[in-house]
Amino acid sequence: MTEQAQTPEGEIPAKPTSASRTTLSHIMTGSDTNLLGTVHGGVIMKLVDDAAGAVAGRHSGGPAVTASMDEMVFLEPVRVGDLVHVRAQVNWTGRSSMEVGVRVMAERWNESTPAQQVGSAYLVFAAVDEAGRPRQVPQVVPETERDKRRYQEAQIRRTHRLARRRAIKELREQRAADGIDD
Repeated sequence: MTEQAQTPEGEIPAKPTSASRTTLSHIMTGSDTNLLGTVHGGVIMKLVDDAAGAVAGRHSGGPAVTASMDEMVFLEPVRVGDLVHVRAQVNWTGRSSMEVGVRVMAERWNESTPAQQVGSAYLVFAAVDEAGRPRQVPQVVPETERDKRRYQEAQIRRTHRLARRRAIKELREQRAADGIDD
């Protein structure tokens, strides 16, 4: 694991969005297909997780693990022979967690037509140390207006994730108190 430079206050210096942005590209083959003859959604999800994990590790300067995947959306089918580009960037950071936004684009490998968006997802990663405990991550600094919008939207998604988690926990506690064994 690489060491982060510390500021005089002991805080990790912030990083711009562009510092860890990446694109992973892959040609889809017959072994990637489902029973309908299109690329299996799980194959795309793995590529999404791989690209997001690379971005989270780059941004945090070390290991980061997938904590959740939100809103995986498949917009169009991906076919054998498509060149898939998975673009990922850190949208938001907390103390030890990061939201990574991912856009999935596809184009025919043998055509000069522009790539079209075929999917998107938001993943939350937690940075961990060698013992698997959470560790601090640098704050992300949005650079463009689009980055600023993504940062604000990520804060909304975080608020909703936390509220949903809290509501489910309260429901389960109430059901347990009522003697309902699930």
